[in-house]
Amino acid sequence: MEGMADAYITWEFRQSAEGLGILVGPPVDAMVEKHLPMMVVDLFSFVGLGYFPCAADSPTVVVTTRTLEVYRVATLRCPRLAIQPWVKSLCDIHGVPFRPYLAIQFSIAFDLYLATRAIVNTRVKARLRRDTPDWRLENACPACMYKLEGEPELKLPFLCTKDGNNSMSRAKNRARNEDGAPGESRERQDERKVPGDYYLSREEVNVWAKEGLVDLLKGFVAADGDEDWEPESGGCSDRWQNMRDQVTSKAWTMYDETGIFLSLCRHGFVLLIADMVQSGELAKYGFAVTHHLIRVLGEIAEGYDIGCETEVRINQHPVLGPFARHHKHRSLVGAFHGHGHCRLCQVSHLATYVEGVGLDDLEYCETFFSKSNNLAASTRYASRFHRQQTIVTYLEHTDCFDTYQSLSLLLTNKYKRALEVKNTAPALLQAMCDLGVHDRATFNKWLAREKEVLLALKREPVEETDAMDYYQWLVNLEATTIRMHNVLNAGVAPTRAVDDYASQAKATRRMEAQRRHAIEQHDKAELIAHDLELRMAIAVRWTPESQEWKDAAVLVKRRRYQRALDQLQGLIIARLFELTKMNMSGTGYKLRKHIAKALQARSKAIRTALTNYNSAGARLSPPREPLDWEEVVDIAFLSDFDLLRDAREDIRAETWATPAGRIAMDMHFKIMRADEEIPRLNIEIQRFLTYIRDEDDFLRRAEASVREQEGDAMAHQIYVYRMRQGRFHDRHRYRLSKLHKLPGFTGSLEPGTPVDKARLGGIAPYVAPEVLLTQPAQAEADDPEAESERAARVRVPQLAESDSEDSEDSEDSEDEADVMAERYALLTISEDPAGGDGQRGAERLRPV
Repeated sequence: MEGMADAYITWEFRQSAEGLGILVGPPVDAMVEKHLPMMVVDLFSFVGLGYFPCAADSPTVVVTTRTLEVYRVATLRCPRLAIQPWVKSLCDIHGVPFRPYLAIQFSIAFDLYLATRAIVNTRVKARLRRDTPDWRLENACPACMYKLEGEPELKLPFLCTKDGNNSMSRAKNRARNEDGAPGESRERQDERKVPGDYYLSREEVNVWAKEGLVDLLKGFVAADGDEDWEPESGGCSDRWQNMRDQVTSKAWTMYDETGIFLSLCRHGFVLLIADMVQSGELAKYGFAVTHHLIRVLGEIAEGYDIGCETEVRINQHPVLGPFARHHKHRSLVGAFHGHGHCRLCQVSHLATYVEGVGLDDLEYCETFFSKSNNLAASTRYASRFHRQQTIVTYLEHTDCFDTYQSLSLLLTNKYKRALEVKNTAPALLQAMCDLGVHDRATFNKWLAREKEVLLALKREPVEETDAMDYYQWLVNLEATTIRMHNVLNAGVAPTRAVDDYASQAKATRRMEAQRRHAIEQHDKAELIAHDLELRMAIAVRWTPESQEWKDAAVLVKRRRYQRALDQLQGLIIARLFELTKMNMSGTGYKLRKHIAKALQARSKAIRTALTNYNSAGARLSPPREPLDWEEVVDIAFLSDFDLLRDAREDIRAETWATPAGRIAMDMHFKIMRADEEIPRLNIEIQRFLTYIRDEDDFLRRAEASVREQEGDAMAHQIYVYRMRQGRFHDRHRYRLSKLHKLPGFTGSLEPGTPVDKARLGGIAPYVAPEVLLTQPAQAEADDPEAESERAARVRVPQLAESDSEDSEDSEDSEDEADVMAERYALLTISEDPAGGDGQRGAERLRPV
């Protein structure tokens, strides 16, 4: 494979001048069958001529490199395009009948082609010193990770999202039994691994399963302060299918990989991916992804559709919990899925109410899945290796040619949206005047008050609970006392003369057991009563004649009714608040449908709660009027909910419960998040522009250095690597320059100084790993002259180059500014008159 990579590098450099249209090698008619015996070439010569063979020994079919490259690019843009329809298309073009073996041979050549490209890519990264573990993850997104000196510190430094998708499942290749049931596996053993570090291995994921907990606990030391942590339930564990063990623990016998679990940064770059193997969306996939991200990136905040329950599970984990808390990990709920959660969960975990999130909705996985689902058609029946190879190739292409290309557009749109939200401040001030609110801090108190009310509806007041529990145990104590006296005073029933001694002894033992049980139950009730009296500081035990007994008896009678009322009240309040969000202007169509679906599911719970309420109310004296379903459906505002007059606390008069108060509170939190979003975007824009400058300069110097050391062929690969992203830099600068002129923009387009100086230095000469292994490292270290030569070889070029940069930067920047000014003028002239950003005009321009 290394020899093929050498031949491919040479061939690609030879054809770079004319593109894929050139065909290096013998004429086409020399490849017909009658001339094949005359050709004696090895595999490396095939690749050097622009062909990839379909067999390692005496190949009879070869595929041109340009055909493989066209297919690779075409299938990346159209993932549904599989190998078989592509080969059929080639057969149609050449007027020959399709034969199934041609698809197999093309697949072999394509695997060889991708493996060769992977080796070349590995060599390029080795020359650039970018082959260290986790380098890609540490540099996945320039806006998130290319930190600068002196920039403000963010509340949540890194935002990302994760989610599972079962569309990318892969069917098992299994034999069929006589009855049609699936039989044994027929898959061939394939030990090949996909290059790169996108994928988390199955072994790394399975460590976080229940079975691997024992291994994780070995050597585990709890972090300081963990004993003070107390879990807080999100309240949604019974409402999501991927939290239920009976759903997630059942393997899908039809599939091997049942889907993928993905993590993206807030700009859409892929961080990690894992296969969900013969299971649903189990917790171990989220645990593995979270641990890996925290280990590499440090403090992170993750959006997840079940983020409320995930935070509880992570914190309860004996290993991941202390590790996550030490790095200040946060688990949040995205805006789209958040409105399917209960209101109590929303006020605690919804991104809108969390400080530091900004206007990010943390729902990028859904957008990504809508595009990646097209891969399912070509991977459903592929082998495990080919499935992962297709997915990784797609991820690499998407990161570079889609996500990176649209990064400046995403930053621009985010900035414009934040400015639009901030422009609603006058409307908020007018609403505050109408509501009599003088300080925006009042809205934060309203949210805390709402959370307090919802928490109170989940449980009864402590003082009432203690009184009712004490009353209930006194009743139980009185009943057990009467039963104990009756059993103790009762004797063994007389027996007939015909009864034998064994029957009489059995009756006696039964009576003794009843006496013992009665005494034990009485003593247990007595002990619990004593404990409650000590806790409630009751000096004199209540009696049926005391007032406390009578008050507690009334509370017990009302308990069932009150519980039913609390449950119904909480469901209706949540429903009304969700209706407010669904009918609010600016809510997207899909979000409206999502809320409507959640309300539909919640309607069943309201019907059940309504039945329980009517049943409990009928037992009171006097009985309560039954509530009809139509009355509940017709309620549009809390002020119409007359049932609240019987609740423990009537919140209808609370300002935050009115429609006007709800709208004002939502506006306040949106503006708060916009105030956080703009400083974050200012930092990200400056990071991105600094990255563009440093990355381009670094790769140009690397290209020149490699050309001097290894020749033009390898330098051409550095050029190809540079142009993968470099082709979009002019468009990025153009978009951000337009944003700079936007009223309200407070950022800077001046590049800063990166914290990581790796791109600012020179490129040390590359030494192959096998050469390093044969060098006498210790002897060189002991030799002062060798050490000085090594220092001069590594450090002196960097210092000299950095000294020369100061004098050349100003001239280069001025020349670049002149070129960019001319280009921007042309782009402005050719700008789309319908309001575009000049993209179509820019595409018509040839490079300057």
